[in-house]
Amino acid sequence: MTSSPLNAALATSSPKPHAQAWDRPTVSLDKTTSKVEKLAKLYLEGKPAQILEQTQAELCDWLMQQFRQTPLNAQFSDDLRYQQVAEMFMDIENDHLWVSAEEGYDNSIYSNPFYGFAFLVMHDYDHYLTGSDWTLGGEITAYKAAASRVPSLEIQKILYSQIVLRAAAYLYLGHAPEPKTVFP
Repeated sequence: MTSSPLNAALATSSPKPHAQAWDRPTVSLDKTTSKVEKLAKLYLEGKPAQILEQTQAELCDWLMQQFRQTPLNAQFSDDLRYQQVAEMFMDIENDHLWVSAEEGYDNSIYSNPFYGFAFLVMHDYDHYLTGSDWTLGGEITAYKAAASRVPSLEIQKILYSQIVLRAAAYLYLGHAPEPKTVFP
């Protein structure tokens, strides 16, 4: 059997050898809960950020470049949503990805809603490339993969809000929070 993110997602016997500190089972539930709560409150209590047009243009150019480099047949869906990361990884291994309209990320930061779609494709593919799940640790891992490729600190801040802080708010609330971009 070849090693792949899908196999890693399906394997439950041992942690990934490249696991980060926040992925290790030695982190207590209290510390994880308090980290989720702290990050969630930064998102939920934060005021929407003002993003310069130049930064928006740079973000959209970068997202289009990332989208074009993603080797997937990505399709938009109004009603399909992955319930488990292994389902998504299986589709990606077959060069396909469904992108849900229910995600509700902040599309106000894009000049065209397509860039929100491109963001979700890039983000889900980063989950696949890093073998990361949808826990806070998995979202941080996917964020770090994307952040390592961005052309500016301003775009890193947008991604941090859209990926890490929004995920923490989702985990804290148990449902998707109101879409916005915050710079705490």
